Amino acid sequence: MKSISFRRGVASLALVMMAATAMTSADAKTDALWPLEFADKVRENGGSVSFVFGAKRPFAQCHASTVTEMSDGRLIAAWFGGTAEKDDDVGIWYAIQEEGKWSAPIRAAKVDNTPHWNPVLMTDETGEIHLFFKIGKEIPYWQTYWMHSKDGKTWSDPEELVEGDKGGRGPVKNKAIILKDGTWLAPASTELNGWNAFADRSTDRGKTWTRSEDFDIDKSKLEGKGVIQPTFWESKPNEVHAMLRSTGGQIWRSDSSDGGKTWTPIYDTGLPNNNSGVDALLLEDGRLLLVYNPVPGNWKARTPLDLAVSEDNGKTWRTIAHLEADADLRSEFSYPAIIRTKTGIAITYTYQRERVRCWEIPLEAL
Repeated sequence: MKSISFRRGVASLALVMMAATAMTSADAKTDALWPLEFADKVRENGGSVSFVFGAKRPFAQCHASTVTEMSDGRLIAAWFGGTAEKDDDVGIWYAIQEEGKWSAPIRAAKVDNTPHWNPVLMTDETGEIHLFFKIGKEIPYWQTYWMHSKDGKTWSDPEELVEGDKGGRGPVKNKAIILKDGTWLAPASTELNGWNAFADRSTDRGKTWTRSEDFDIDKSKLEGKGVIQPTFWESKPNEVHAMLRSTGGQIWRSDSSDGGKTWTPIYDTGLPNNNSGVDALLLEDGRLLLVYNPVPGNWKARTPLDLAVSEDNGKTWRTIAHLEADADLRSEFSYPAIIRTKTGIAITYTYQRERVRCWEIPLEAL
């Protein structure tokens, strides 16, 4: 029975990936490397693939990782952990990489006895590290808190990002970006009376924030609640773009020509989305990277997890590698975070709700 179940799993995975391929651009290539092949290539070029912590951990489940590089080149990763998502014991945890090895998990924040969610790390232009996160029993009414550190070890006390906010200001899952004019632009969303995305702007290093209008959604084209959890990149000064998780089975997109103050109505990219998080990163040479589950449909499987590249600002895509490709469609590899590092890129993501996996990929391996 086990072999029959495995064969069915492989067949199901193949069908998922065939469906995903059918939804990508006609120009997309399918010569992607499989996980072990890509891991070998990454290591051959001086990179690494690791778990941030082992099987012995001070929490049963974890999710929603984030990563940033400190000014000295060390990585710091964070996630939420506890008995299970939405339980009252869930707090914000982190670990620091020292000489290629991760520290034991450290609890960064537990503001009150309600669930904590979706940490987002950011290293600003001065080298200061910021940790944003949500707290609250119900997502539509959660609040955003943040704290700061110079070295990743000593942190300020958590404080509200926007006093009195209910619903979530600042980054909701993905990293804030610093625009060429110095503005901080945070990808944000709310989940009260539907799912809606917006941009939060700060021109004073996070002291105050100005919210854009919600991105316009044509509900005759997008099924379900809407879009959340944008990821941003700036292709030219003030030319900012967003890709969004959706309930409609695809990744949707919006564009801004004024630094994120106003946005176009969202439109379908043709890339599949399983109603799970995605993250993107623009490299200096113009290549745009995307980490996502290439699975069409609302609340569908969170495997495989792919790394893709676009050389035309997101119009067409080529899959570089499958980071994960478990045949068991109950597996979960989700909520990726991708950043630029001094030697290449780093990617973290949820691994089966039990661990956080980290790829450190030199540019030569891309």
